Amino acid sequence: MATNVFFNNYSNFNEQQLIEDLVIESIRMYGVDIIYIKRSFGGLDRVFNEDDLPLYDETFEFEAYVKNVDGFEGEGDFLSKFGLQIRDTITFTVANRTFERFVTREVADMIRPREGDLIYFPLSEKMYEIKFVEHEGIFYQTGTLQTYDMRCELVEYSGQRFQTGREPIDTYFDTIDTSNTVTLQALANTAGDQFGVTDGADNLARNYVFETEGDNILDFSETDPFSENINISDS
Repeated sequence: MATNVFFNNYSNFNEQQLIEDLVIESIRMYGVDIIYIKRSFGGLDRVFNEDDLPLYDETFEFEAYVKNVDGFEGEGDFLSKFGLQIRDTITFTVANRTFERFVTREVADMIRPREGDLIYFPLSEKMYEIKFVEHEGIFYQTGTLQTYDMRCELVEYSGQRFQTGREPIDTYFDTIDTSNTVTLQALANTAGDQFGVTDGADNLARNYVFETEGDNILDFSETDPFSENINISDS
């Protein structure tokens, strides 16, 4: 059965523009202001196709909608063999026309948000990396796409350089503790006083007890077949 020829659902420009205007107005009413940080290549490796020295040197500010309104998603905060890890994720929605107005007009080759760029979220004062850009979040209303969904994860600092001219962003990682020493000490069980950490100690944790017991169980003597010090003779 053919569709009704008197209704144009795919190329009616006036209705497409109306829906886009409503989307932009809704984001301005219920959204938040974010700072988009563009990445420039500092040392692109043509063999592995990766950049070990990314430089973030340009920012753009516009409004976006936080799609997961109940809170941060992802794995959250947990202790792993690499220490304390924070795996917060968040999804920002930006209107196509808004991105074109604030970004594409300034940088012609950026026709959409790019994976690898960063977003500074002033509300929580956290910085997120764009992992994936979904351009079909709203599926072709009246034949067009109105928004981009930017799926982001909390940035893990690995030597990135910031020269944006915005002090909160350029100095964001200046005081980072790469060893996580203070953070892990604050999570120890009785721990605040004996480690010299008085704030943020978790009295329910038993990390220090587990570490102490583990040191008593591990055996690195020569009689232990799993020891690091065992010597095996050829004879």
